[in-house]
Amino acid sequence: MSEISVLGIFVADISFSGPKIPAVGETILGNKYNIGPGGKGCNQAVAIARLGGKVNFISKIGTDSYGKLALNTLLKNKINTENVIQDPNLQTGVAGILVDKNSGKNAINVIVGAPSTFKISEIDDQINIIKKSKIFLTQLELPKEVTLYCLKTAKENGCLTILNPAPASEIPNEFYSYIDYFTPNETEAEFYTGIKITNEKDAQQAADKLINLGIKKIIITLGEKGLFYSDGNEELYLKASSVKAIDTTGAGDAFNGGFAFGLSKEKPIKECLEIANKVAGLSTTKLGAGDSMPFFKDI
Repeated sequence: MSEISVLGIFVADISFSGPKIPAVGETILGNKYNIGPGGKGCNQAVAIARLGGKVNFISKIGTDSYGKLALNTLLKNKINTENVIQDPNLQTGVAGILVDKNSGKNAINVIVGAPSTFKISEIDDQINIIKKSKIFLTQLELPKEVTLYCLKTAKENGCLTILNPAPASEIPNEFYSYIDYFTPNETEAEFYTGIKITNEKDAQQAADKLINLGIKKIIITLGEKGLFYSDGNEELYLKASSVKAIDTTGAGDAFNGGFAFGLSKEKPIKECLEIANKVAGLSTTKLGAGDSMPFFKDI
């Protein structure tokens, strides 16, 4: 049995690194490109597996060459592939990523492909895996009704649930009652609360607003400024790990994977957040998303 189930997408990340991110109509000469595994769900599953967590990845891919990359990535990282649905008529997803090599900042266009056709009726086998997990982690890259159905099932079966609300988009209020941990970054937190977050005080206000919606615990990641945690009573502010970032793609996924791993080991909340912080920091020191996830020995 896997301790952690991750529902999400796999996409092949095609990253282009250059002196800056081009403006509309502008062509620049970059210095290198990389094709590797990506997609928030897959990155999170890889992050957990590399830390030594038992993880099950639930997704949908095509049978094309990027689908092969997906299966190879999962097998290489010792992640169970039984719950990845393959459809020969659909394309595996792809993301085009432009990276500014000086700051590590990026701009991304994701073509979800196969998982965008996910239906509740397709995941009967997968739902049993979720029911038996300790922790269920998901994001907002799949159809909402599937995500909600899985969150609800997880909660009804005593799982701890984590929703990483990325990419930020409207969710029905019903979602909030099935979420234990809500993990937006500052941009996503602003989307859900209308509060622009520039410091710890703003983060605190945003967290309070989210807790009032019925979510139990909030973690707002603040990039190089660290993170803010609140459960309505206890509040924690942690600084980011100091690293030389070369590519921040996947850092949020590294964070969520590290956090889920900490929870699965039943560590105290502060320690879970410290692990997540370290994993996220280390992931920015390498190019790419899935391939940049650190191993337990690195932290």
